[in-house]
Amino acid sequence: MVRSVPARSLHVLHLVVAGDIGGAERLLVDLARRPGGTRARHTVALFTPNRALAAWLVESGLRVRDRGPVRENPVAYLWRTFGPADLRWLLQIMAEEKPDLLHLHTFQSHVLGVRAAKRAGIPSVRTEHHVDYYDDPSRAPFTRWAARRTDLTVAISDYVARVVTEKEPSLGARMVTIRNGVDVGYFSPNAGAETLGASADRRFVVSCRLEPWKQVHLAIAAIALVPNATLTIVGNGSERLALEKLATELSVAARVTFAGYHRDPRPFLHEADVAIACSKDEPLGLSVLETLAVGRPVIGFDGGGLPEIIANNVTGWLVTDRTASGLARAMTAACDLEASSLRTMGAEARRSAVETFSVDKMAVAYGNAYERALAPLRPAN
Repeated sequence: MVRSVPARSLHVLHLVVAGDIGGAERLLVDLARRPGGTRARHTVALFTPNRALAAWLVESGLRVRDRGPVRENPVAYLWRTFGPADLRWLLQIMAEEKPDLLHLHTFQSHVLGVRAAKRAGIPSVRTEHHVDYYDDPSRAPFTRWAARRTDLTVAISDYVARVVTEKEPSLGARMVTIRNGVDVGYFSPNAGAETLGASADRRFVVSCRLEPWKQVHLAIAAIALVPNATLTIVGNGSERLALEKLATELSVAARVTFAGYHRDPRPFLHEADVAIACSKDEPLGLSVLETLAVGRPVIGFDGGGLPEIIANNVTGWLVTDRTASGLARAMTAACDLEASSLRTMGAEARRSAVETFSVDKMAVAYGNAYERALAPLRPAN
């Protein structure tokens, strides 16, 4: 039975089934911290094997209903998605919390969330952070089934919206783009921003998870082609050992620093002159937005969602040749740029983040999306 929703401050229950602290989790923290923008209060129903994620959400000030340590593997996914126990637990949480709608994050939340929302008679909103599970034969049937039954889908970029609607045309009328935002107060230029570009060597930085699709090996191969430049890699992942080996093989280990994972990447962004984003078809690039916000230009491949946030030759460089050589040519251009011109690009990067990509604008947009999803349930005046 679908219940009507009165016009008042909303209660949003976020369903998170995840093992890492990633973009989806950071998004919901940003939303929860801005009840004025979203016009809602927020609670999280959490399934995770990662106790650090659970602790981080609580430390961030969220109300968390924690299922407790769970397994993360295909068998556990199928049982959680189609079995009775986790659905029963989620429905009990929903009965206690009485949310107005359910916001779904991450692939593993899709089917379970839609089943629970339909059973409880409330709308579901789903944020599409990636497009890869629409191509994966083992995941596509599940995500498409759930997508067709979701009341409103939010894409984090026009690129994601385009790809998803091409693969699932039924979503066209129920799709809206809301780009991820960045906290421009937290991510801001440092006191020494006026020294940007003053070093004899250009200092490049990559900040991301070290996984194959991020293609960090291209940045290492490119730095080998760019003398008088250094590279700092912030992040960890399955590729780290292979990347360290590559730096040694290319004789650039002395110019490449592996900083590991840091919850706060700002010191590394502040120390750099230019950031690099070399992943293949990045859906949007939250780390790119963070870099722009601290006043640093970004070199990125001309694909995915990056052209929506990087203005070529204004706030960074868009590279059409998606190879190490193409990346090296853009890095060389950054090295050849005078310090004053580099600082101008940094100032433009900061301005674009503040004016267009702030987390406050994102929160307002999500508040509008929640209202849209609930509109069919509003009582007529």
